[in-house]
Amino acid sequence: MSIPPSHPPYPHYNEHDIHRRETGLSSSSSQSPLVHPVSDSRISEADHRNSEAYSEAYSSRSENTRSPNGASDIDLFGPLRGPDDGRYTGYAPSSDALLSLLENKRSPLPGQQYHHDDRTPTDGAHCDDPSLPSPNPYPSWTIEKQVPLTREEIEGIMLDLTRKFGFQGDNMRNQFEAFMTMLDSRASRMGPVQALTTLHADYIGGEHANYRKWYFAAQLDLDDHMGYHSAPGKDKKVNRNSMAPQPGAVNIEAHENLAMAEEHWKVRMNQMSHFDRARQVALYLLLWGEAAQIRFLSECLCFIYKCAEDYYMSLECQQLVNPVPEGEYLRNIVTPLYRFIRDQSYEVQGGKYVKRERDHKDVIGYDDINQAFWSPEGISRIQLEDKTRLVDVHIAKRWSALNQVNWEAAFRKTYIEKRTWLHLAVNFTRIWIIHVVSFWYFTAWNANFLYMDEDSNEDGVQFSVTALGGAIATLIMLLGVFCEFMFIPMTWHNSSTLIRRLIILTVVLIVNAGPTVYVCFFNRSGTASKIVGIVQFIISIITTLVFAIVPSNQLFAGTTKNSRKNLASQTFTASFPKLNRADRALSFFLWSLVFACKLVESYFFLSRSFKDPLKALYAERIPNCKDRFLGQELCAIMPVLTVIIMFFVDLVLFFLDTYLWYVIWNTVFSVFLSFKLGISIWTPWRNIFSRLPKRIYAKLLATADMDIKYKPKVLCSQVWNAIVISMYREHLLSIEHVQRLLYQQVPSENENKRTLKAPTFFVAQEDSSLQAEFYPAHSEAERRITFFAQSLSTPIPEPLPVEQMPTFTVLVPHYSEKTLLSLREIIREEDQNTRVTLLEYLKQLHPVEWDNFVRDTKILAEESTMFGSATSGLGLAGENEKDSAKEMGKSKNDDLPFYCVGFKSAAPEYTLRTRIWASLRAQTLYRTVSGFMNYSKAIKLLHRVENPEVVQRFGGNGDRLERELDRLSQQKFKFVVSMQRFTKFNKEEAENAEFLLRAYPHLQIAYLDERPPEVEGEESIVYSVLIDGQCEIMPDGKRNPRFRVRLPGNPILGDGKSDNQNHSIIFTRGEYIQLIDANQDNYLEEALKIRNVLGEFEQYHTTGISPYSPQITSKDVPEPVAIVGAREYIFSENIGVLGDVAAGKEQTFGTLTQRMMAKIGGKLHYGHPDFLNFIYMTTRGGVSKAQKGLHLNEDIYAGMTAFNRGGRIKHTEYYQCGKGRDLGFGSILNFNTKIGTGMGEQMLSREYYYMGTQLPLDRFLTFYYAHPGFHINNIFIMLSVQLFLFSMLFIGAMASSVEVCSDLAEDGCVNLVPVYDWIKRCVLSIFIVFFIAFLPLFLQEFMERGFARSIIRLGKHFMSLSPLFEVFVTQIYANSILTNLSFGGARYIATGRGFATTRTPFALLYSRFAGPSLYLGMRLLVMLIFASLTMWVPHLIYFWVSVLALVISPFIFNPHQFAFTDFLLDYKEFLRWLSRGNSRTHVSSWISYCRTLRTRTTGYKRKRLGHPSEKLGGDIPRANFFVIFVSEIVFPLLQCIVCVVCYMFVRSFPIEVTNKGAAVFASGLLRVGAFALGPLIVNAGVLAVLFAVSLFLGPCMNLCCVKFGSIMAALAHGFAVISQIAFFETLWALEAWNASHAVLGIIAAISVQRFVFKVLITMFLTREFKHDETNRAWWTGKWHGRGLGWHAVSQPLREYVCKTIEMSMFACDFIVGHIILFLLFPICLIPWVDRWHSTMLFWLRPSKQIRPPIFSAKLRSQRRRVAWTYGLLFIVLLVVFVMMIVAPLVFQKYLPSHLEEIIPI
Repeated sequence: MSIPPSHPPYPHYNEHDIHRRETGLSSSSSQSPLVHPVSDSRISEADHRNSEAYSEAYSSRSENTRSPNGASDIDLFGPLRGPDDGRYTGYAPSSDALLSLLENKRSPLPGQQYHHDDRTPTDGAHCDDPSLPSPNPYPSWTIEKQVPLTREEIEGIMLDLTRKFGFQGDNMRNQFEAFMTMLDSRASRMGPVQALTTLHADYIGGEHANYRKWYFAAQLDLDDHMGYHSAPGKDKKVNRNSMAPQPGAVNIEAHENLAMAEEHWKVRMNQMSHFDRARQVALYLLLWGEAAQIRFLSECLCFIYKCAEDYYMSLECQQLVNPVPEGEYLRNIVTPLYRFIRDQSYEVQGGKYVKRERDHKDVIGYDDINQAFWSPEGISRIQLEDKTRLVDVHIAKRWSALNQVNWEAAFRKTYIEKRTWLHLAVNFTRIWIIHVVSFWYFTAWNANFLYMDEDSNEDGVQFSVTALGGAIATLIMLLGVFCEFMFIPMTWHNSSTLIRRLIILTVVLIVNAGPTVYVCFFNRSGTASKIVGIVQFIISIITTLVFAIVPSNQLFAGTTKNSRKNLASQTFTASFPKLNRADRALSFFLWSLVFACKLVESYFFLSRSFKDPLKALYAERIPNCKDRFLGQELCAIMPVLTVIIMFFVDLVLFFLDTYLWYVIWNTVFSVFLSFKLGISIWTPWRNIFSRLPKRIYAKLLATADMDIKYKPKVLCSQVWNAIVISMYREHLLSIEHVQRLLYQQVPSENENKRTLKAPTFFVAQEDSSLQAEFYPAHSEAERRITFFAQSLSTPIPEPLPVEQMPTFTVLVPHYSEKTLLSLREIIREEDQNTRVTLLEYLKQLHPVEWDNFVRDTKILAEESTMFGSATSGLGLAGENEKDSAKEMGKSKNDDLPFYCVGFKSAAPEYTLRTRIWASLRAQTLYRTVSGFMNYSKAIKLLHRVENPEVVQRFGGNGDRLERELDRLSQQKFKFVVSMQRFTKFNKEEAENAEFLLRAYPHLQIAYLDERPPEVEGEESIVYSVLIDGQCEIMPDGKRNPRFRVRLPGNPILGDGKSDNQNHSIIFTRGEYIQLIDANQDNYLEEALKIRNVLGEFEQYHTTGISPYSPQITSKDVPEPVAIVGAREYIFSENIGVLGDVAAGKEQTFGTLTQRMMAKIGGKLHYGHPDFLNFIYMTTRGGVSKAQKGLHLNEDIYAGMTAFNRGGRIKHTEYYQCGKGRDLGFGSILNFNTKIGTGMGEQMLSREYYYMGTQLPLDRFLTFYYAHPGFHINNIFIMLSVQLFLFSMLFIGAMASSVEVCSDLAEDGCVNLVPVYDWIKRCVLSIFIVFFIAFLPLFLQEFMERGFARSIIRLGKHFMSLSPLFEVFVTQIYANSILTNLSFGGARYIATGRGFATTRTPFALLYSRFAGPSLYLGMRLLVMLIFASLTMWVPHLIYFWVSVLALVISPFIFNPHQFAFTDFLLDYKEFLRWLSRGNSRTHVSSWISYCRTLRTRTTGYKRKRLGHPSEKLGGDIPRANFFVIFVSEIVFPLLQCIVCVVCYMFVRSFPIEVTNKGAAVFASGLLRVGAFALGPLIVNAGVLAVLFAVSLFLGPCMNLCCVKFGSIMAALAHGFAVISQIAFFETLWALEAWNASHAVLGIIAAISVQRFVFKVLITMFLTREFKHDETNRAWWTGKWHGRGLGWHAVSQPLREYVCKTIEMSMFACDFIVGHIILFLLFPICLIPWVDRWHSTMLFWLRPSKQIRPPIFSAKLRSQRRRVAWTYGLLFIVLLVVFVMMIVAPLVFQKYLPSHLEEIIPI
């Protein structure tokens, strides 16, 4: 790779001697201060008293000049000197001890001196001499730099504004600091005047400032022009024409022209004084800083700013004498708006705020409020309490009038987020048109035999029928328009647009469909017919292309370019960032390839191949077939119904094909891009290491501006050594590895000088003769070093010197994530189901790192024993260490405690080390904070390396140098953790938070502080508070806050995270913000690239010309970069199969997919670890959205907003952060459920509407397939499986009833051979669609780690049965969206990211997954059994695997599921779960699960406060009947009809022949009815009897028998199970023991039962009580005293209906649960199955595996007894179950075969 010409030539490696200089490199760990330990019990008072002692210590000592002549040298071991120790914060061996190891490779010897610099500067004293002034925190904004306004003047401006507008003092101080930081950050690289001007341009007046865009969109320029001096009287109508123009306003006619208005604006901005610019920005910041929830409403804030600015300019404001009281702005303007927002979603009940039962369509949300300010019409609706319109008030008086506004009347819905599937018809119209119409063209053309006479020439008919595709496209468009009426409020403008579209579409429909009437009914043959057909076909193609290509919002909408009419809509919803020509061409090329391949493949593989089965079936006549009631119609329609279902299967596969080709081509293109960027190991891989030093110099160091005094090798050596030592400090490398990796100084030929020797590592990668082990194979160190080397081979923006780099902030929202693991969590099992301690498991996962840690600990122990504790100055040496000197010489057995728990002495510094080691390998906040604090270390290191003169200036005084570097890093980097629950932390959490502050004094914590109200009965007062480690500790142990800003109320109104980010964002500083989650990590070598990453925002090199200069036109200003995305490395990969699958998904999405998405303009914002342009995002509604439920996936909405408003979103390949992912089956699926329900909410959102109806086709396709398309594809996959099995029901019914032949000419048989071919093709299609999911991961791994590693990883996945998991995940995704779009209920699910080593009980897994998957799986399994019995083809094996995956996956991936004793104990727990909860309340019971399932539909009655069992019910609103009508009634009815028709068909053949030879026909309908409804009637009868018994005996029996209710319930449930089984067995007997017909009868009966249940629950059940009193009242007979009130009269009847349903559902769950257990049981009998199963799940060798738990003798015998008892019961039931199936087959000839003669149904 060539070095840019601006860099000096890089020298070769035969370096001459280098003079010794005292520089010492800034270690990777020079940031960590020496802190007190936090013991497990408490933080001592001495800790508080000594809090100022926790300043940072410097890593290079003044006494380290070792050469006799005093010549200073490059100290390559600088990172190891001093008490600095990286992430172990003061609890590590002294640096000298480690240095001794490095130099001598042995333990420290007695006699050497080990000491630390314990001199601690007083808090805040960063200057060397107290007499010197304190250093300026804003060094680039000083008088010497010729600033336009001094710091004091800016402070004066802000004080004046605070006085005039009534802002809070802390808000002013906070925003002053933010403003100055921003000015200083910009001034450092562009000069103060330009800094102020560009800042004003970004906030207020520039081309891309949101305020300027809003000003013109809302036509405020016209409003300003017509502003007048005196407001009219209240009753007087305002004549806008007679308004006196303001002085200086231009002519109104000129103003109507938008271009002229914009030009006038620019002139005004250019002429503005520096004072006014600073004042305007300051006013905006002050308004924003106190705006709370209004920060989400960007245009509302613009309006408030406009009113404030107009008021400021008025005479009234200028003549103000007394200051406005503090908090006036919050009270008068923010609080009323906040209360309106809050009251939309919450109401007061019993003195507490509870969520209203409202869905989104009834909530006026943030977006609705904000859009009221988009247009003049919206603003004109704002009225005061006296009905005066705000626009009729003089502009200077509007600010004062804002507190009288009636906000309730001002806002209305601007987009109706109705919960319905029809959003898909509007947003994705083009997807349906492209697919449905193409499929119609293919099928209609191929299946011409359906509508043509083969003997006559009817070409015209073929063209005309095929051309109906155009009419279909128009019908889809019409459906979209009709649905749009539902979602858009009917203003005149909206309705006129839609009506116009409707009329034109109707005309287009007539043009497309009309000719078919003529051709098909009046003139089928002949030339005229053919010409009409061809012309119609051409029109049809044109229609389809237009509708598929043109966005629906642009259809038939003629607006002129410079029109103001749709300016707001265009500005805020359709200003999509433009792609450059090459990227746009790539986008077109990608989608052309996808659809070319898709259409060709689908034509031949799907459409052409469908022709033969269609031909075979459509003319089929089934002989000797007649139903008793329906006659021969059923038999005639059977082949037609079969063809229809097959048609739909093919249509769904047609949709799936597109996604398949998209994945293939997207992956291929992404792989080519990685070649081009140079991040594949297949691009000159071998030289990435040999050229690494050169690249560090050229790309990471700002060498362009450096004064070259040192050779590049000297500079690189310091950076490289710091990286190596940081890895050593994290125990990734041993001391031996470090020796081989470091640059070292060796004696040269000249005795007085030393020369620098590069490690052989760089060349050893190419030269096989130099092979040595530089790091453990396949280790974390290898991965990090390799990625670092690889990333520097890609194109990277050039860095600026550290002093000139922009300031940025890392923001981490925190709720209840672990901060630091406690000793108890690490070395004790979690519960009785856990077989391993966390520490043991981590040691198995990271054996090498544990070994390095133990060696390190032993050095610390030896050192503290020989020379007194390294930390004794702080009083940390425990008494336990006094005897440890004697133990030194003992055998290695003495080291056992080290290898077991990492310490021998229980002194805090040792236990804390183990806690830190474990926390850095789990998903903890400590890992995140210590990782991202590497930015600080990187800034210091880069500054020292690039500025050697800094080191010389301090002449070896390490402390002064360190403080100087510290000041610089503080200036450039801030870290804010937003701890929402900080004041509610328990003791341990509070200690851990305090530990963080002491370890990292510059860390800032923002939190919410709730105080009691000033007046009793009012709302409590909430503050947004900021503290850091330098805040004084007060007597109560709390820290004195830096800032304390009062809020209008509790800010957490949504799902939490976005509100948490929003309240703390006012404390962030600088130009950019990086959003990080509390389970991430970062590394020093990545932190070194921070300047390069920030360069991606393209704001480093400005022209120096004012953005308001007339020379600059709008075309010269590029669209701003809003978001820069980064890669994530999932550090939870390789931790077992599930962790690796989750990691692989995230990896491919975060790299392979994003690389291509960013290139073709489809990338959005997915939260972590993206960098955001602070001004761009905060002036457009913030970094996330916050409406409860709707914005569940909060991050992506900020991305969509930025994208819709013209912000570019980029992706970096060369920078990555660590990220943890879920590891257990339950937590992964919780995460998938959250993503799925979140996607359901996104489908309802206005953002999808804007993008779906306005994006150009190629970018729409990119957006669709990268986001909603993935989820809709999952729905289609599961739909294809179900439709396929329904088609198999029909085909199997024919195959089992009629003789199958292969020739159409034969009579009395059905030709199904083409149909069998079709079945094989369908199975193959579905198989490919499922398995294409593995392609991206394989290629990603192949590109970055090589062929062998990719094959091994994929092999491990397959051997660990991950395809089963993939099938299950697909169903979970599909179910979560379907459920959300029907019932709603999207909520944040805490996924719990711990290690999944705990065995989950069977009952818990069953209740969690029965609804989403197990029920569906069992229904499909029964269908598959029927298909296999009637028409077996080997291809069905794949379906068996897939369907079984839906049933047994949760149990297959459950740790230790097959441990024999635990399996039987689980069975006991399952039976208990089924039976409990009827005498007394139990959360974990079948009845509780059943009620929860039901309440999705029924909803709850109003909450009764204070009842103990109220907590059983969540906040589930009642589903809207019209929304669930389709999903809960129509679909089950269709399934019911399909299944019943199939069964009726097989019963439509003669059952006997009469004496006269006439055939006797039966009807299946009667039999299905009897066997479906029979169990319900029996259950209803039994319940009636038991109800009478419990009512009369209950009151007496409850006194003596506590379990009376449970006994009654057990009797009813037992009867239900027996009757259900008896009915099924009877059905089999009636079918003369024909297994396939009996199975089909069961399928039909189940579908009828299911439909009846759905109807009863949906139509007849009233709301559920939140408590379970009615259930217990039913069984115990005790109805009084239950708190039911008048409901006691109606409830028994309701409960009777419920219990009737429950009985059948209990029987179903009992049977399904036992079938699953019977399926799993044989696996338990395999020898050593638990060990092999654990190997499969955890990827740990059997020898490394977790030991079985050790129980006491008593517990062991108790477990054995329970296992024997329930084992016998289980075996008995298993034998009974098998006998019921096997006995009739074996003893068939002995059993009655003509029961239908006895039972006439």
